[in-house]
Amino acid sequence: MQTILIFCGGDGSEHEISLTSAAFVEKNLLALGTYQVIKVLIHNHQFFYQDQPGYFNAQGQFCCAEQCFKVDCVIPVLHGIPGETGDIQAFLELLHIPYIGCRSESSRYCFNKVTTKLYLNALSIPNSPFAIISANTQEQRKVATDFFAKYQDVYVKSASQGSSIGCYHVKDAKDLLPRVEEAFKYSAEVIIEKNIIHRELEVAAYTYNGELVTTSPGEIIMPSNVFYTFDEKYSQNSSTTTTVEPKGLKESDLKLINDYARRAFLGLKLRDLSRIDFFLSEEDGVLINEINTFPGMTPISMFPKMLEHHGDSITEFFKQAIDRAIEEQA
Repeated sequence: MQTILIFCGGDGSEHEISLTSAAFVEKNLLALGTYQVIKVLIHNHQFFYQDQPGYFNAQGQFCCAEQCFKVDCVIPVLHGIPGETGDIQAFLELLHIPYIGCRSESSRYCFNKVTTKLYLNALSIPNSPFAIISANTQEQRKVATDFFAKYQDVYVKSASQGSSIGCYHVKDAKDLLPRVEEAFKYSAEVIIEKNIIHRELEVAAYTYNGELVTTSPGEIIMPSNVFYTFDEKYSQNSSTTTTVEPKGLKESDLKLINDYARRAFLGLKLRDLSRIDFFLSEEDGVLINEINTFPGMTPISMFPKMLEHHGDSITEFFKQAIDRAIEEQA
């Protein structure tokens, strides 16, 4: 029986959501009946198993309370820091431990909104107009005010945060620089984007039976006066709804979404899975908004819903990804 270690938790804003996702992944792995599953919590820069601190030894085994486990494969069910930032992947690569999901480099590039934008531009994939505020200086603040003067309606975002943390909608010039100051509290860089009036569409991209699959899009449907914040995503009182069968999409837009999703997955050298988020705008057309290298796996998350709606099995997906990771490391 193979031993699969699930990393979960983390010290970022998405700690609790990671725990919910980890429970979903664990349930699907145990359903196969062929794995021993060890769920390891990352918290306060430590590994914990059953509330006891653990560590990895020189042989790449995970040890806790005088017990060591040979780890056949790791699933880093970590949203945001330190999973989607690439830190855990780099750690596992140093130890030569197989894991599923995107490599450390592509994880880091996709988590940072600046590098994501630069890659998308290099790949000729449309995305929203933006300005990079690289430092909290007078010169860079002028970059921000000039960008606002051009578009008048913008989002100020911390460059390296997930789930809309450090993200602010600005429509009044007097609010711009205070929001830039706030965003710098979460990240060493800030990005400002033109507000796009849009429908929000998402695609699951993953490897299945040896082929890259990009699903038909699902849609996040929000009231016009609501921004899709962390609380709006996960609150029981959320006014947002989701669907895996959006209405009224043109065939030409569906073709572009599929093309851009595939080009982004391949161009950014993603692996195994990602959720690629789009804006569909009457004025600006189809734009990629962001790429999630380990998307949510909660019961309400779009990635597993879209995969299953496409006709594939999430349980079989995990099995195939684990088998590939072990084979590649051999």
